Amino acid sequence: MIRSELLQALARDNPELRAEEVEQVVDTFFNEIAERLAEGGRVELRGFGAFSTREREARQGRNPRTGEPVDVPAKRVPYFKPGKEMRNALNS
Repeated sequence: MIRSELLQALARDNPELRAEEVEQVVDTFFNEIAERLAEGGRVELRGFGAFSTREREARQGRNPRTGEPVDVPAKRVPYFKPGKEMRNALNS
């Protein structure tokens, strides 16, 4: 599902909301998750899963086109751990 499909599904399920309101809700939801992760926090949605960040150490990579070694700096990356209900739904 892409963002536009999500907006359409929410608008269909909530006909009392205008399209702009649905888009504002989705934007706010994603922005709040991104802001919390940027602060180093964690976002837990019971029954769905938890978003957090993981540290990646600096490493020596390789340019796939030329094969030359490239220094890859340390960074934080987003991580998602599905909740128990999500895992059960996927495996039933």
